[in-house]
Amino acid sequence: MHLLNVARLEILIARRNMWVATSVILMSLFTIVLTLTGGAPTGTLGVDPLVVAVTSITTLSVYLVPLIGLLLSFDAIAGEVERGTLALSLTYPLSRAEILFGKFLAHFAVLGFAVAVGLGLTLAVTIWQYGAADLSFAPLVRLFVTSLALGAAFLGVGYAVSGFVRAPGVASGVVILIWLICVVLYDIGLLGALVADDGGAFTKTLFPWLLVANPADAFRLINMPADTVVALSSGLSAAGSVSGLAGQIASLIIWPVLAIALAWVALARLEP
Repeated sequence: MHLLNVARLEILIARRNMWVATSVILMSLFTIVLTLTGGAPTGTLGVDPLVVAVTSITTLSVYLVPLIGLLLSFDAIAGEVERGTLALSLTYPLSRAEILFGKFLAHFAVLGFAVAVGLGLTLAVTIWQYGAADLSFAPLVRLFVTSLALGAAFLGVGYAVSGFVRAPGVASGVVILIWLICVVLYDIGLLGALVADDGGAFTKTLFPWLLVANPADAFRLINMPADTVVALSSGLSAAGSVSGLAGQIASLIIWPVLAIALAWVALARLEP
């Protein structure tokens, strides 16, 4: 009961701070634009337009979903410490676990709502353009579920940073740096190593596991069509075959658990 009360309060705070509206607008705007522009060649190529839309939105989601998750969570603990509301909350019969998981439940719901609205608009626009016949809905469902897992991982990371740093201003800078590393710099570093290795032992053994260790890359591998992955590079093809779907799913399951556990450690060591 306490957990639901915390979640309800966090949703109200997110609405007041415009995080709900901002998340929904971002996802809706970009998904509609990508659906309209990405579906242009489907008629001549004979490709399922929904699959084309999902492929385009996957490229967007790997950047946008982690960013929304981090922006929702970076202030969750540090902000309460700075304002003194965490100490006040702990004077009530409210455990730290209820505080953490109540916040997570609320922010996860906000993120899930934004993703659902964006993908729902994609489905509506696709049906409006091409009709519902012969559409494959499985990629859209897979994208929704894996987006939630990816978002949960970065929500946990944001809570952990918020708990360890304790200063909202510093926490905001740290989460942006984490986002930049995970979705941009990590892949650039792996690509540089891949080019330098030129198909050697690193490409065939270590690279696939380093790639899937990043939840953003595991998310991309799961949602990109197999022929697209092969076309991108032989390294990505090797990553998909070596780690397999099980390894990619494991990455998206393990990361949220580890991140939330780390956030719990950070919150448990805080003195009210």
